[in-house]
Amino acid sequence: MVSEYYSPQVIDHFEHPRNAGAMEDADAQAYVTNPVCGDSLRLFLRIEDDHITRASFLSSGCPASIATSSAATELLAGKPLAEAEALTREAYADAVGGLPKSKIHCSVLAASAVRQAVAEWRNRLDPLAPSDGVA
Repeated sequence: MVSEYYSPQVIDHFEHPRNAGAMEDADAQAYVTNPVCGDSLRLFLRIEDDHITRASFLSSGCPASIATSSAATELLAGKPLAEAEALTREAYADAVGGLPKSKIHCSVLAASAVRQAVAEWRNRLDPLAPSDGVA
């Protein structure tokens, strides 16, 4: 079944991950894991003037998980925080040319990690601010 094969972009990001590794000077980071399959992602962000200037990752899991983590770092660089938070799992899946239905959960890790990292960064800046954006 064709839908169960990886796209050339998934294979490329898996074989040649971009921005892999811990970022020592990260302003924010998040760790997310899928309790069902065991895939995990630690995302590191460098933030300046409410924009993500750099992103890197550590990931373990299947090729789709590593590929979407790699693609996420490229997708996030230069984005304003609000725009980065608004990226959906579909955006991360599209960034790797799509994912088989059985692997779409891998794109959820990236979306969750971005939201968690940005929320953590905002909370450190203003610990009294509501975390959900509602006053």
